[in-house]
Amino acid sequence: MFVLGAVLGNSANALAATAQPGIGIPAQPGEQGAATATARIVRAILEYTRWPKPVNPVEVCIVGTAGNGAAIEAISLSDGREVAVRYLARDGFAASAGCDAYYLGALDAGAMRQWTARAHGGPVVTIAERDPQCRSEAMFCMVYSPGKVSFRLNIDAVSRSGVRIDPRVLRIAKDR
Repeated sequence: MFVLGAVLGNSANALAATAQPGIGIPAQPGEQGAATATARIVRAILEYTRWPKPVNPVEVCIVGTAGNGAAIEAISLSDGREVAVRYLARDGFAASAGCDAYYLGALDAGAMRQWTARAHGGPVVTIAERDPQCRSEAMFCMVYSPGKVSFRLNIDAVSRSGVRIDPRVLRIAKDR
């Protein structure tokens, strides 16, 4: 598992990351600053993801209560693809068909693991908002520190998924 912090700039730069835990996207004080920084990271993750078949719009399903949901709704991708956001209940598995990404909000550890297990082998990106140690086995886990937002990359979860993450992200993670 690698702690990756993104730097300011376009999406290519937003995932030019380092395994040094002190690096991250600077966030303005308060919840809005963290939400904006989180949305930038999520946007970069979506732009660096390749699904087996082209997806447009990219459907992000927010599961549980997410403190950054409104900021994620405002994401637009630089390649012109749209992002559509749907909100699902903690036990909304039946409604998850068509999700290209699960953004896991405030869920207990068991529920997070159920959602990440559901995604294993499938073409679904998993991002956990409140699991900085990545115990849920999500592919990406947000890490919030005073004044910055970063994330952990779970390479095992990425390798078990049905999506490809741009090799530059994986190479950067492995080289640090």
